[in-house]
Amino acid sequence: MRSDGILTILIGGGSGYDYKSVRRWTTQRKLGYSLIECERIFVPIHKEAHWCLAVINRKYERFQYLDSLKGGDRQVMKVLAIKPTVLIGTSGQGKTFTKEIVEAMASFNKKPLIMALSNLTSQAECTAQEAYNWSEGRTVFASGSPFDPMKYNDQLFIPGQANNAYIFPGLGLGLVMSGAIRMHDEMLLAASEVLACQVTHEHYDKGMTFPPFSNIRTISANIVAKVVAKAYDLGLATRLPPEDLVKFAESCMYSPNYRIYR
Repeated sequence: MRSDGILTILIGGGSGYDYKSVRRWTTQRKLGYSLIECERIFVPIHKEAHWCLAVINRKYERFQYLDSLKGGDRQVMKVLAIKPTVLIGTSGQGKTFTKEIVEAMASFNKKPLIMALSNLTSQAECTAQEAYNWSEGRTVFASGSPFDPMKYNDQLFIPGQANNAYIFPGLGLGLVMSGAIRMHDEMLLAASEVLACQVTHEHYDKGMTFPPFSNIRTISANIVAKVVAKAYDLGLATRLPPEDLVKFAESCMYSPNYRIYR
């Protein structure tokens, strides 16, 4: 998880933040995490394992005393004190989002976002079943490895898989179609925005963080169109634009159709 990429989204995605609001950007390479010290920052919840970043709305300096606490309750006390809206796990250390941590998240968030992104499934910070059970079915869950759909109190939940297959094919084809001379962060942001816009309220009610992967060709075509348009906006394209970007993207896609032989 690259925190500078999330910073770009916060600044460019209509959050109300700009570069002037970010007072200091500190990268602590030894511990493997980054801090953004501004009104909304990313805080390491577990220093030794550097498995979690938490998106919060307060200044980190107010909570540094928590680092001196001992024992397994320190992480839970951090969550209760900082009150994050999102937990992001990327350490490859399984079972580090404990029942107490998820319950703490659910105690002050109507819809806590739990992203257990470590692979393989056995290394996920928590399972989808655990996240839903411990939050009484209120968690919006995403994982690096796939989890099967499940029910909680007779409601169907479809865990989201944060897989780069959603973005990278469309991003790459968009770069090729436009003849872009270089990649720019705003292209990745544009692709991410298109993907997010294809998540409907129906998907959200089922706990989905991404649209169904069965629609990947349509998703990719729209991502291609947005990436190409952004390449022209940034003056990085070297090819003339087609009239209909989405249709042209669809025409450039490979279709695995084969003849039937006896």
